[in-house]
Amino acid sequence: MRSLIRFWFTFEERVDRNRYIVHGLALMALKIAVDVTLVRLGSGEWWSPLDYPRFSAALMELESRGGASWLGPSLFLWMLPFVAIGAMLTLRRALDAGISPWFAAVFFVPIANYAMMSILSILPSAERSLVSARPNVHSRLSSGVIAVAAAAAVGIAMVAFGVTIAESYSGALFVGTPFVLGATSAYWFNLRYPASAAETRNVVLATFLVSFWGIVAFAIEGAICLLMLFPLALAAGFGGAWVGRGLAQLRARSSGEAMIAVFALPLVMLAQPAGDESYELREVRSVVEIDAPPHVVWRSVIAFPPLPAPTELLFRAGIAYPVGARIVGEGVGSLRYCEFSTGAFVEPITAWVPGRHLAFDVTSQPPPLREWSPWHIAPPHLDGYFRALRGEFRLVALSDNRTRLEGSTWYELRLTPDVYWAWFADALISRIHDRVLQHIAVRSEAE
Repeated sequence: MRSLIRFWFTFEERVDRNRYIVHGLALMALKIAVDVTLVRLGSGEWWSPLDYPRFSAALMELESRGGASWLGPSLFLWMLPFVAIGAMLTLRRALDAGISPWFAAVFFVPIANYAMMSILSILPSAERSLVSARPNVHSRLSSGVIAVAAAAAVGIAMVAFGVTIAESYSGALFVGTPFVLGATSAYWFNLRYPASAAETRNVVLATFLVSFWGIVAFAIEGAICLLMLFPLALAAGFGGAWVGRGLAQLRARSSGEAMIAVFALPLVMLAQPAGDESYELREVRSVVEIDAPPHVVWRSVIAFPPLPAPTELLFRAGIAYPVGARIVGEGVGSLRYCEFSTGAFVEPITAWVPGRHLAFDVTSQPPPLREWSPWHIAPPHLDGYFRALRGEFRLVALSDNRTRLEGSTWYELRLTPDVYWAWFADALISRIHDRVLQHIAVRSEAE
């Protein structure tokens, strides 16, 4: 196993076409076998190879038919090492074939990656050595400044393209772009100066800090979303840095080759599914027990006066929070308006059982947050990339005139990787639920 890990994740050995084909087929067989097993255990159904081109839609169908909640995250985590190994083997196969390793960025482009892997499975090994004879002779400071400035400019341009032109909040933007940013920064730094791994990480971190401030300064995105993205982006960036440093140590070809990756990522962004496709419907449920009977709790469920100003840093930082609710009419068909700090949710009532059950759809919603920015900005993710679809309250009578109040929100998320962003969405919705339910509890118990 140590030998395999060394072969997959280091630059110590060549990857000729025979090894590329054998390892590729073996890894594919292993991944499919485990995928099929996980799907069978989590849903009771068999996973077909025909489901891979429509992976997200097929997974949603399984979950809608009663698939386990752990199935999606498990398949995502199981996929990650295969993506890393596949990209690494493809990069080193390109090196062995005598072509630019930066062409391996096509590995992340849908459909084109299959053509790329097929070509690499045919090309013979090149005769020339992979080791560069060009020495690193520049100073650490000048090399670091050039690497940070050049890579940050590339990163800001790629984010601007993804946000303003492609409007694609996809894995290509959130994972692919940071990976390329880290790889190009480390490559240009180590190309000019024989840096250690620690020095390389410091330069990559500086690149990300400069890039993030540049994105805010050019009014491309706000600081709140960048702060949420930072852990994921930095992890991908450090992975790219490891690859970029390895490439620079192997051979010092023209740094212009790194621009191939820059042009490949926009292709991925433009290839993302259209915004009218369906996405996984997620539920967040919260519960509180109230020392008041259901008919009293009901009055505060359908409408309640303004809540006190929040003290939590989360809401004071700009995340939208509830401030009150009012209702127009009574029964099914009436309209409930849940007022938030950024506007109102419009909620037509679909179920009305006094003292027991209130359900509603969401036909209009305000922005989910106010971005931190010196400018007035409205990035696309504030409109439709998080969409609440419906909600409900369930009241269960308990002994001693007490009530169990359950609140649920169902929403769709058009940000990927959805496992990462759904963690934030679930946590934020849960805090919003707590604010509303505790307010209802306080009012009901006071009555």
